[in-house]
Amino acid sequence: MGKVIITGNSLTLEEVASVCRDYYEVELSKSAVDKIAASRKIVEEFVENEDVVYGITTGLGRFSDVSISKEESRLLQKNLIVTHAVGAGKPFETEIVRGIILLRINNLAKGYSGARPETIQTMIDMLNRRVHPVVPQKGSLGSSGDLAPLSHMVLPMIGLGMAEYGGVVMPGEEAMKKAGIPVIELTSKEGLALINGTQVMTAVGALTVYDALNLIKVSDIAAALSFEAHNGIVDALDHKVHDVRPHKGQKDTARILLQLLEGSKMTTRQGEIRVQDAYSLRCTPQVHGASKDAINYVKEKVEIEINSVTDNPIIFPETKEGISGGNFHGQPMALSFDFLGIALAELADISERRIERLVNPALSGLPAFLVEHGGLNSGFMIVQYSAASLVSENKVLAHPASVDSIPSSANQEDHVSMGTIAARKAKEIMENVRRVLAMELMCACQGIDLRGNKGLGKGTMPAYKSVRECVPMLKEDRPLYEDINKCEELIIDKAIVNSCEKAAGNIVF
Repeated sequence: MGKVIITGNSLTLEEVASVCRDYYEVELSKSAVDKIAASRKIVEEFVENEDVVYGITTGLGRFSDVSISKEESRLLQKNLIVTHAVGAGKPFETEIVRGIILLRINNLAKGYSGARPETIQTMIDMLNRRVHPVVPQKGSLGSSGDLAPLSHMVLPMIGLGMAEYGGVVMPGEEAMKKAGIPVIELTSKEGLALINGTQVMTAVGALTVYDALNLIKVSDIAAALSFEAHNGIVDALDHKVHDVRPHKGQKDTARILLQLLEGSKMTTRQGEIRVQDAYSLRCTPQVHGASKDAINYVKEKVEIEINSVTDNPIIFPETKEGISGGNFHGQPMALSFDFLGIALAELADISERRIERLVNPALSGLPAFLVEHGGLNSGFMIVQYSAASLVSENKVLAHPASVDSIPSSANQEDHVSMGTIAARKAKEIMENVRRVLAMELMCACQGIDLRGNKGLGKGTMPAYKSVRECVPMLKEDRPLYEDINKCEELIIDKAIVNSCEKAAGNIVF
């Protein structure tokens, strides 16, 4: 079992995926332990001296002017959790809940939040012993952080709420007891430290970005196979075309497509069959490239956020200050995840157009709907329908959430990000895109077989073989959803990307 050391400053996207999906354990570094203790000492001084510090010796939100005595500070933190746990909808998947806990631990480990070391250790124990709180997906405004869902994350820690342990959902207190983790009593600042931040939206978005980085590779592979099924013209991929418009993603895509197609006997040159291809082939570098640049931009923002302090107030041990600011505001992530959804949606848009060209005999020169004996057989007719439906749904989902704001807390919190909605939408778009790309892989391989496989490229041949190992050529109608599922699994487990990288070692996606 792997392990990730938490410093608060060095968590990577790959480590997030390993903890969330491969159940890597986590452990605090010595430096993080020291920083946590230092910030906690300052909080205790605030309480003892009855200094006016938001959320420690005052109420919350609109009640920030209400003084809280040191005797009441524990009850304030418990009340905060139980009243804020008002989420709605279906629970998040286990991998996302693990991501939420992990990112909150990393945030607290930076030593600017004032939580006790034993409180953070409780979260670490929950992650390592696989106690997963039931966290509803809906109910966050994206500032002041993800208050409602993060409160559901905390409930089992204090013996309330529900949690999953050993594959069974049970009362949170029971799950903690079965895992051998003592429940805790929150004290001054801790409730606020646990729920005031962007960790829900960022956990959802981080895993979506991680998957998106795989999908941009798959989209190039699918497009290269479609090039061969159409006898596509490779002149449009010439580096000279892209050097004079040097967007990185565009240049990279043209290079990758040429590497995938190296040695192919299924592609053509300008004028051999036709003068130029339709946009869905010819403009693949420009469209895929723009999405790549956008997705890599979002990756950069996510990597900043997962190692940031998003608490309020922020405790500065060096100057013994507790400054109330707005780092909990999800706008940097909200805009990024809206951008991510749009960028992903475009990969499916152009993929569906390549599918349509393959199934349409007037455009492809192949048998209608990629099957012999059409009429008796429908072939891939409804595959294109399904792809079109998913693409159309993505157009609705791609509407940005971040342009909306509804004031809350009696107008004290008068601009919010809706970043968690943006992240959830991006995830749903990503899943639709993955399905469309699976359909294109199937259709392109069918087109190659019908065209007559004269020899595929250095990178496309292993991709074609990966598909054909689990999905045979369609000669007469059969249930195609099972084939699509198998192709989607090739994407999810990265088998198709790995096959290309292994067989064509010079390809750098």
